[in-house]
Amino acid sequence: MKNVFKISVLFLFLGTSAWAQVVTSNHGNRFEQLERMLRDPSMYRSASGAPGPKYWQQRADYIIEATLNDENQRLDGYETITYYNNSPDPLDYLWLALDENVRQPDNDSYKFDESSIRPRMSYGQIDALDGHDNNWGFHITEVKDARGAEMDYTINQTMMRIDLDQTLAPGQKVTFSIRWWYNTTPRSESGARGGHEFFPEDGNYIYTITGWFPRMAVYSDFQGWNNKQFTGRGEFALTFGDYDVKMTVPEDHVVGSTGELQNAKNVLTATQRERWEKAQNEFVEPVKIITLEEAKANEKSKSTRTKTWHYKAENVRDFAWTSSRKFVWDAMAADIDGREDHPMAMSYYAKEAYGIYERYSTKAVAHTLKTYSKYTIPYPYPVAISVEASNGMEYPMICFNYGRTLPDGTYPESTKWGAIGVIIHEVGHNFFPMIVNSDERQWTWMDEGLNTFVQYLTEQEFDSNYPHRRGPASKIAPYMALPKEQLEPIMTNSENIIGFGSNAYAKAATGLNILRETIMGRELFDFAFKKYAERWAFKHPTPDDLFRTLEDASAVDIDWFIRGWYFSIDHVDISINNVQWYKLDTKNPEVEYPIARAANEENKIDVASEKNRKEGMRYYVDEDKRLQDFYHTYDPFEVTEEAKVAYTRFQASLSDEERELLGDDKNFYQIEFENKGGLVMPIIIEWTYTDGSTEVERIPAYIWRKNEQNVTKAFMKNKEVVQIRLDPFGETADTDVDNNYFPRTNNPSRFELFRSRGSGARGQASGTNPMQRANGGN
Repeated sequence: MKNVFKISVLFLFLGTSAWAQVVTSNHGNRFEQLERMLRDPSMYRSASGAPGPKYWQQRADYIIEATLNDENQRLDGYETITYYNNSPDPLDYLWLALDENVRQPDNDSYKFDESSIRPRMSYGQIDALDGHDNNWGFHITEVKDARGAEMDYTINQTMMRIDLDQTLAPGQKVTFSIRWWYNTTPRSESGARGGHEFFPEDGNYIYTITGWFPRMAVYSDFQGWNNKQFTGRGEFALTFGDYDVKMTVPEDHVVGSTGELQNAKNVLTATQRERWEKAQNEFVEPVKIITLEEAKANEKSKSTRTKTWHYKAENVRDFAWTSSRKFVWDAMAADIDGREDHPMAMSYYAKEAYGIYERYSTKAVAHTLKTYSKYTIPYPYPVAISVEASNGMEYPMICFNYGRTLPDGTYPESTKWGAIGVIIHEVGHNFFPMIVNSDERQWTWMDEGLNTFVQYLTEQEFDSNYPHRRGPASKIAPYMALPKEQLEPIMTNSENIIGFGSNAYAKAATGLNILRETIMGRELFDFAFKKYAERWAFKHPTPDDLFRTLEDASAVDIDWFIRGWYFSIDHVDISINNVQWYKLDTKNPEVEYPIARAANEENKIDVASEKNRKEGMRYYVDEDKRLQDFYHTYDPFEVTEEAKVAYTRFQASLSDEERELLGDDKNFYQIEFENKGGLVMPIIIEWTYTDGSTEVERIPAYIWRKNEQNVTKAFMKNKEVVQIRLDPFGETADTDVDNNYFPRTNNPSRFELFRSRGSGARGQASGTNPMQRANGGN
C-alpha cells in the first residue's frame, strides 16, 4: 500500500484501552434478546433449556402381529396398544397416525401442489393430471377396546380419532386393538418411503416396511395433540414405548428389524447362529451371517411356506423392518466407550450393491455410532442396521440407504462417497430424532439440520479428504444469495419450505458449524451441544430448548446469531469499503524532511508556503510590521539547527513509553466495513505483510451492536501491509468475496504525536476523533 493519507493525533493517553470517539448510531434489533420470540418458560420446560421439574410425556406400548403376502404384496396386521396418560389433562379421545393414507387416491397431498404443462412430460406426469386410481392406504377392519367391544372412530385422511367411552384421567391407561391391512406400494411409482421394489432379473422383491401400522400421535405440553396431516413432506412426531412384534414372511426370506431377535433358533440355521456369535466379538471386519453365495441361492428357492420372526424393542418411538430372500447379511461389534454391552452394527444388501456395501456399509455404521456417541450420548440401543434399498430413510435401529454398483460390479467414486454419506446420515438419525425426539412434522431442521451437522463431523473423522456436500460455510453461500422471494427462514413449517434440502438440512447444519468453529469455539460448543442431547434424550424438545441450552451451558450470548440465521433470510456480505494507512510523525527533521522532500518531488507540488504558514515561519519587516513571506528563498526541507533544537526539546518532553513508540516505526490502518447482507458476523481479517507473512485477527460480532450497517476500526501493526482480506477461511458464508479484499497499494503519510498535558487529555476527546485526517485521499 502506498500514497494514502495524512493525519494528526490530537492526544495519546497511554495505558488506556481505547481512544474515545463519537459514534453515529444506526441501531436496529439484531442484538436484542431472543426471549420475546420464544415460549415462556414453565414448570414443564425451564428457562435454562432443560426439562422442568414437572415435565411429562405420554407412552404407548405395542403388541403387533403381521403377515406379509409375497404373491400380492399385501400386509395384514393386528395390534394391541396400551396408552398411558401421563399428562395433567383428561382425554376424551385419542389421535393416531395413518401415514399410508397419504397414498390414497383422494388424498389432498395430490392436489395442493402446483402443476403445469411442459414441452416434454413423462407418462406418470401426464397420468397424474387425470387423478390417481389405486387401492393404496389403510383398510381398518376393526377397532375394539380391551373387553372386545367396538369403539367409535373417525378417519380424516392420515389421522384417526378414537372416541373413548370413558374419559382417560391423568395417571390412567387404556388398552385397545386395531385390525388392518394395506397393499405395499411400488416405491418407484408411489414415491413412498416404504413399500417394495421388484427385481425382474430374478423375480424377487425387497420390502421396506415403514409407517405400516396405526401409531399414536404425540400429545405434548406445548401443543396438545399433534394431529397435523401427513402430506409426504414434514415427517413424524411419535410417542416412545415398548414393542413386541411378530412378522410372518416366506420361509426363505430374511428379516432385519428394529429391536432384538427373540427366536434365532427358529429362524436361523446353526451355521448362521455360530457366525452371529462370532460377529459379536469382531470389532475390525464384519462377519457374514449370510454370504453372497447363500443369498444367490435364496433368490432361486421361492418357498411357498412361511416363517415367523419375533423382535422386541424397548423405549423406541417407531418400528420398521425389511424382508427379502435377496439379502447378504453381515455384522460386527461397535466399540462405544469400551462398553461390555456393545451394540452390533449390521448391513443387509442384495448382490446389486455387494461391491460397495460389503466393503463400506457396516464399517460406516460402526464409525457413525462411535462418533455420534462422542458428540451426543452413548448409543443406547443394541443394534444399528443399514439396508441397501435404493433410497434414504431412517427409523429406530434401522435405516434404508442407496449405493448400487454397475452391472459389472464396478462403481464411480461419486457413488461410493454418496453411499457412505447417506449411511452415516441415516444411521445418525438414530440420535436425531429417534432418541432426541423433536417434532419433524413442524420443524424438519431440528432433526435434519442437527443430524447433517454431526454427519459432517463424522465424515471428517471417517476421511479427512471427504468430499462434503453440506457443512462448510462456503457451501451454503450460493443458496443464501438467492433472491428473497426464493428464501424463507429456517424457522418455517416443514410443509412451506421451497428449498427444502438447502434450508432444513444445509443451512441449519451450517449454522451449528459456524457456532462451533467461529463464534463459540469447539470446547464451549461441544459441551453445550452434548448437554442438549443429554437433557432431551428420549424426550420431546422444541427449538426453544435447544437455543436456551446452547446459551445456558456456554455463557455465550448467541441471540443475535439465532435471530439472524434461523429467524431471518438475511445473508452475510461484509465489505471493506475503505482503508487508510498512517505513519507516526517522529518530529525528527533528519527523518521527516527527506521524506517530505521526496513526496514533494514525486507529486510535483509546492508545499513550502503551506508548511511555512502552518509552522509560523513568518517575518515582520520595518516599523509597519508588515507580513513578508520569503517563499522564493526559503527551503522548507532544509534540516536547520533550529529544527534540531526543537526536536531535542520535543524528545525531552516525552515519557519513555511515548519515546519508544515513536522509534518503533509502527504502521496504522483504519478500515471502514459495511454490512451489505444484513446478517451480522464476526469480522475475520487476514493481514498479508511485505515480507510474505500473514496474520489473522478476529473481531467479535458485537462490533455491530450500535451500528448494524457501517463500522470503522483502527489497527496498529509492526510491519507494512500489502493486502487485507476478510473471511480468509470461508467460515462465515459470505456471499460476495470480491469485496472482501483491499489490494490497493499506497505510500504512507505522516501523522504527529502530540504530548497530552494534564487531566485535560481525556477531555479533548469529546467530539474529536483521535485520528484526524489532515491531508490525503484515496
